[in-house]
Amino acid sequence: MPVLCALIVGLVLFFLILPTAIIVPMSLNASSHLTFPPSALTLDWYRAFFSDPDWIASTLFSLKIAFWTSLASTIIGTMSALAIVRGELPFKAAIQAMAIGPMIVPHVVLGVALYLVFAPLELTGSLTGFLIGHSVLSVPFVVITVTASLQRLDPALELAAANCGATRLQSFIHVTFPNILPGIAAGAVFAFLASFDEATVAFFISDIGGKSIGRKMFEDIDFNLTPVIAAASTVVVAASLCLIGIAHLISSSTSSRTKQE
Repeated sequence: MPVLCALIVGLVLFFLILPTAIIVPMSLNASSHLTFPPSALTLDWYRAFFSDPDWIASTLFSLKIAFWTSLASTIIGTMSALAIVRGELPFKAAIQAMAIGPMIVPHVVLGVALYLVFAPLELTGSLTGFLIGHSVLSVPFVVITVTASLQRLDPALELAAANCGATRLQSFIHVTFPNILPGIAAGAVFAFLASFDEATVAFFISDIGGKSIGRKMFEDIDFNLTPVIAAASTVVVAASLCLIGIAHLISSSTSSRTKQE
């Protein structure tokens, strides 16, 4: 039975990873069409990606949005998780459900709603508009990871710090924060990826002046389908894997340091 379960899990993981794995050889195909397997290997499509001003502008715009979204979402999500777990709030369950609600709402519905709000305010295509829209999508990831870290943290440690004369801020900085740092780091990475990879909402709130890499991919799929799309997808996947690796290293080093202390 354990062998059968492992085999089933392996097949499911293979099925999930296969589409992403196929993108890599397709991005190296010498043909001007998206085909698999590649007839010959070349790096021309990566050169085309990094030399195209539109692709670079869209990528840099998405990175800028993702950075500020990650920063804002981490602060808001961490404060929200602290209030939910440690605070004495009425209707705490309802508040927690509202905090993670944007994960449940279809992105198409949210994109239309944001467009109807942003268009009269001239926020479509702006950094502020993207920051607000993507923060709505990203905050739930931080709330979930930080809430899980806080629930594993023994409240007695914070009470011990308070009994020793520490203020709430000192207790948070020296006791709470180091222990929940892996959750905060994971939430920040997920918030960054949720913003950087997001395409549905970005399609509604972007314009010619501010275009995310997701919107650029949609446009090229419709009007200029070449292996550059595969190269751009590979770059996005590689960046995502690097961020996940960094978050894992932070989590591992923090956990080992906490155990030593």
